[in-house]
Amino acid sequence: MSASASRTPSAALPSRRAVIAGTGAGVLASAMLPSARARAAAGREGPPLGEYDVVVVGSGAAGMTAALTAARRGLSVLVVEKAPTFGGSAARSGAGIWLPNNSVILAAGVPDTPQKASAYLSAVVGPEVPADRQAAFLAHGPRMLDFVMAHSPLGFRFMDGYSDYYPNLPGGLPNGRSIEPDQLDGRLLGPELARLNPAYMPVPAGMVVFSQDYKWLNLAAVSAKGLAVSTECLARGTKAALRGEKPLTMGQALAAGLRVGLQRAGVPVWLSSPLVDLVQEGGAVTGVVVEKEGVRGVVRARRGVIVGSGGFEHNAAMRARYQQQPIGTQWSVGAKENTGDGILAGQRAGASLALMEDAWWGPSIPLPGEPYFCLAERTLPGGLIVNAHGTRFVNEAAPYSDVVHVMYEKDRGAPGSHIPAWLIVDQNYRNRYLFKDILPTLPFPESWYEAGAAKKAWTWDALAGQIGVPAGALRATLSRFNAQAWSGTDPDFHRGDTAYDHYYTDPAVRPNSCLAPVWVPPFHAFRIVPGDLGTKGGIVTDARARALRPDGSVIRGLYAAGNASAAVMGHSYAGAGSTIGPAMTFGYVAANDIADT
Repeated sequence: MSASASRTPSAALPSRRAVIAGTGAGVLASAMLPSARARAAAGREGPPLGEYDVVVVGSGAAGMTAALTAARRGLSVLVVEKAPTFGGSAARSGAGIWLPNNSVILAAGVPDTPQKASAYLSAVVGPEVPADRQAAFLAHGPRMLDFVMAHSPLGFRFMDGYSDYYPNLPGGLPNGRSIEPDQLDGRLLGPELARLNPAYMPVPAGMVVFSQDYKWLNLAAVSAKGLAVSTECLARGTKAALRGEKPLTMGQALAAGLRVGLQRAGVPVWLSSPLVDLVQEGGAVTGVVVEKEGVRGVVRARRGVIVGSGGFEHNAAMRARYQQQPIGTQWSVGAKENTGDGILAGQRAGASLALMEDAWWGPSIPLPGEPYFCLAERTLPGGLIVNAHGTRFVNEAAPYSDVVHVMYEKDRGAPGSHIPAWLIVDQNYRNRYLFKDILPTLPFPESWYEAGAAKKAWTWDALAGQIGVPAGALRATLSRFNAQAWSGTDPDFHRGDTAYDHYYTDPAVRPNSCLAPVWVPPFHAFRIVPGDLGTKGGIVTDARARALRPDGSVIRGLYAAGNASAAVMGHSYAGAGSTIGPAMTFGYVAANDIADT
């Protein structure tokens, strides 16, 4: 794993000869300086605000799982959260959770084994991530899930059919390993429900929708199963309303369920209390400086600090420093408070950083107000993605992170040729499928066109003029694509060659559910930029979630999990929920390590 370019050299140790020569007193003073400096800084930073065994920074999936674990292990715990809401990016998400060999998927009959999971993760991640960290994730993930279910109201469902992202690799499962939260009644939270971070895409009013349902809701106009699933979602919503419930699913259920667990365990959560810095004494992290109700002060942590404060997707300076251009904070759907505060504090405390150049990428449409992260839209038959030259350059149905990696790789050396790209669909596509939350046949909002995010034309050549690509090249690309779509094969980019490619597709389209010709006017184009769910670089940790210095030594008292830490997935993405699954697992690992040691 490559560390950040901004490493700080480890302090040189005094030689035995220097001590013997009479400089022992100076050496002793030097050793004591960090503690003295920490006490002085703490005095400058305001009054003491409290003392706990463990302080957790961040109330996302990683932070709340860590806090719940520590509390149930008998430790006193405080959670400090920068935002006025709790849940972070997890609350905004679909809350898929990738956890091999967990009890939920095994009960559903998924043929997983530790050997399969280890072979698959190793094949996906490669040697870049230490084998002991991979093993720790696989070993502790199932235990974490059982612990969370035992100590919170959360239940989980198998996302049947949501394939691993590379099912053809050794140990890959075409039917998937991902789970998601079951329905949860928001009334369990009481008044705290009002402080739950809102979802990225709210569920339609009157319906109860799970992540897995969206595959079929996209097809409700053309599929009997899609219509049945839509009806079931409405029925769930009706039943919940008759019972007086406030039904939550996906990230809303996950965050709410963990928060209920913290309430029951007596864990305080300070909202609107951003981390300012870490407190160090004698080389160990012993607390945090936070701002609470406008007062800056110190919270002591007798046993350790766990940083689960998210990534740096909304810090323009950090993105410009570490990541390839073009990049934009406005293209991320991560929680807006994620500005790298925990990562920077860890770096100041001496932690090494890694994977800072990477993110949980996905092709996104820069709609006015907020970007739209494309899943089904680029995979459904009847669409393709072209670059500035009017040609295809990627398998549109590939894992979303891979698509953006290709965009950046092919844009390198030829700036602007692949970023932005354009997703092109025809009216047949629009008549059949949901697009974002726009029902089939309905027009797109005028604001999309005014923002330059969408274009529309009645001929291929006219569309080429609107998106600024050579008309002849676009005609040739569409003609070749259509011929391949009719035959059901894609020798150029192999769209449809894996089970994952077929997840967000239309089973009624044959011979390849990924491919249909683009031929019915008018034609539509959508601007595609490298969006993300959050960044994946951060504090380097070991298999026990302990923060490490550039020389590999442990920073006592400092732990990290979630997007504040360098991802156990490395530069890849094993399956749906490869963000949240490891985040929760290493939050659990960190808290247990503190309790055990």
